[in-house]
Amino acid sequence: MTVSLYIHIPFCAAGGKCGYCDFFSVPVKGPVLDPFINAVLDDVKDQLTLFNIDDVPSVYIGGGTPSVLGAARMGRLLEGLKSLLAPFKKKPAEFTVEANPESADEAFLRECAKGGVNRISLGIQSFYQPSRRAAGRQGDGLLDERLALAAEYFPGSFSADLIAGLPFQTGKILLSDIERLLSFKPAHVSLYSLILEPETPLGRSVAQKASLSLPQGDEADSLWIAGRDALEKAGLSQYEVSNFAAPGKACAHNIRYWRMENWIGAGPASSGTIIDGETGRRFTYPPDIKAYLSAPRLRSARTEELSRTDLAGESLLMGFRYRGGPDPQVFKRRFGCNIEDLIPKTIARWRERGFFEGNDLKPSREGLLFLNGFLCDAFGEMGDDEHH
Repeated sequence: MTVSLYIHIPFCAAGGKCGYCDFFSVPVKGPVLDPFINAVLDDVKDQLTLFNIDDVPSVYIGGGTPSVLGAARMGRLLEGLKSLLAPFKKKPAEFTVEANPESADEAFLRECAKGGVNRISLGIQSFYQPSRRAAGRQGDGLLDERLALAAEYFPGSFSADLIAGLPFQTGKILLSDIERLLSFKPAHVSLYSLILEPETPLGRSVAQKASLSLPQGDEADSLWIAGRDALEKAGLSQYEVSNFAAPGKACAHNIRYWRMENWIGAGPASSGTIIDGETGRRFTYPPDIKAYLSAPRLRSARTEELSRTDLAGESLLMGFRYRGGPDPQVFKRRFGCNIEDLIPKTIARWRERGFFEGNDLKPSREGLLFLNGFLCDAFGEMGDDEHH
């Protein structure tokens, strides 16, 4: 079986997580890191055997902040993974590690390159200090140095994240951030719109302080669109809602999610999805490090059976985020019907509005701006059919 591998490193710098983050993570504590790496390697080994996996085309180590492991521990994790994947005919074609500038020093990047990583994703978010401070970002003075190191160790294959809609951000500031980032020649940029969750530190701060104003509504949308246009003008094509890449540099691991192809997850709060025909199973670990460290691991995961309807819905939800759209052949082979048979009214209505490119089921550049409306209609139509 072919699956991708995601590893969740649930640790962040001792100062705590970023103000907008609602992913599961805890401040890094030295004593737990070595047992954690052992547990992850045992977990991956168990799942490779359990699911009879013989091909892992992509590996993605995310978080949290994987770079807080430091060079030596990351080296040990990579060495362990290399050993587990050694019996397979092919090495992972894409192997990504997320990192934050304050912990992505030269020793860490060198260890990654030595350990088989061929893609680094750096969380920049913004260069503008007032925005960074409001969002609880660290490493202000290190951004240029660490970007230069990423470009040196991963030439033509490093990615960076930016956020549109941060406190104190204007169009001029965002475009300046993009220009500065592009001077380091990243192959891939993710430009996210800030989603303010009320229970995050930034969400609470904005609710309590009128001085922490955020771009709102049309202003926030215009900000993101200006950023999109600047990235595309620089030769990075939008291939998914928030992702832009140089030719041939799209993130293969994420494309597997958007195409609903098999993956396994290791680490607290990670999940994996194994598809068998038109149904599937999802395994989700609780966001609990102590529970994860106590074996056997996969038995502690919550198992969810994905029905044909669940899986078809997710295939559309994920597939239409991608500029290539859902794969019509895979969809028909998996579910025994065409996408057009499932949501004919929605497709007809949104084709008239210019949501699609030409006659294909590929969202257009402007269509992606209205993805949520399209998906609401699609799920509404699918729900109506179920009730009849």
